[in-house]
Amino acid sequence: MPDPSPSAPVTGDPRPPTRYRCTSCGNLTRLDVTATRRTRAFHHYTVGGDLTVERTEVLGEVVEVVECAWCGPSGAVEALAGA
Repeated sequence: MPDPSPSAPVTGDPRPPTRYRCTSCGNLTRLDVTATRRTRAFHHYTVGGDLTVERTEVLGEVVEVVECAWCGPSGAVEALAGA
C-alpha cells in the first residue's frame, strides 16, 4: 500500500500547539516529542491504486515524552505557560 501524503493538512484541534523549553540549556526550538494520536482521515485512492490523504482530523492526542534534542533525557523540559 502506498504511503499517505506527508503534506496532508491536520485539522480538528482548535488549541494552539504547546510550546516547550529546556530548563537545562534554554532550548526552545529543537525538541523530540513522542505522542500518540487518534485521527480520522479521508483517503482518496486513484483508479491505479495511488493514495492521497486529503484531510486528517485529530480526535485525540496524548504527549508521552518531550526531550531536548541537545541535552537528551538528562535535560528537564517544561511546558510554557500561556503558549
